[in-house]
Amino acid sequence: MSTRQKGDDCMVEKGVKLYKVGRSTHYTSGERMRVAVLFAGGKDSTFATYEALRGGLEVKYLITMISKNPYSWMFHTINIHITRYQAEAMGIEQLMRHTSGERDKELEDLKEAIAAIRNDVDGVVAGTVASSYQKNRIDRICEEIGLVSIAPLWGREPVKLLREMIDSGFEAIITSVAAQGFDESWLGRKIDAECLNDLKMLHEKFGIDISGEGGDYETLVLDAPFFRKRIKPMKVERFWKGDRGHLVIEEARLIEKE
Repeated sequence: MSTRQKGDDCMVEKGVKLYKVGRSTHYTSGERMRVAVLFAGGKDSTFATYEALRGGLEVKYLITMISKNPYSWMFHTINIHITRYQAEAMGIEQLMRHTSGERDKELEDLKEAIAAIRNDVDGVVAGTVASSYQKNRIDRICEEIGLVSIAPLWGREPVKLLREMIDSGFEAIITSVAAQGFDESWLGRKIDAECLNDLKMLHEKFGIDISGEGGDYETLVLDAPFFRKRIKPMKVERFWKGDRGHLVIEEARLIEKE
């Protein structure tokens, strides 16, 4: 299947399908557009998956990179083991690949993971919101392999984006904080309207990124509209040092939705 990306005002040729994914418009000839999602279990990659499905794409795989480096430039590491429950809840096949997390080597590892499925998909979806470092490198990898790079959350206004996640029924908790203004009480906190208001206050007072870009905070999605079951943490441990900390879900299980 061939794919091409154009602007919203382009002519659509006969037999060509249009897919609207977030703010991105993609055209593909032939059958339904197949994609893999770069998936880390947080609100952004999960919402990007949701947007892809709502846009009519066939999400064939979730690609999860497991980094040995907790300070990876590209990949989240906290609670990455919980992504297998999320994949099961979605009913989407997960491909887990390991990487050393070294700055350049991790990009090579990501490229290898994507190249391995190049014949099965037409594009790659990522949940980047404002990180040019991540988006530019994902775009370049996809271009080199010959796949479409799709970033449905790119450039979205952070407050509106978080509000849309909340209104859509996403249940996400904060699992890591590393910026001035946060304290230990934020670990495990559900992202809801009250939380959003507090994030806005911290943004105004301390300049934290409302989306959490740059590692100001990280999240984990426990439930979403397209999950068949929800995740219930069974054993949780909190770690705090200085002005930062994280929450690790040591045990979890899938339960039926109410």
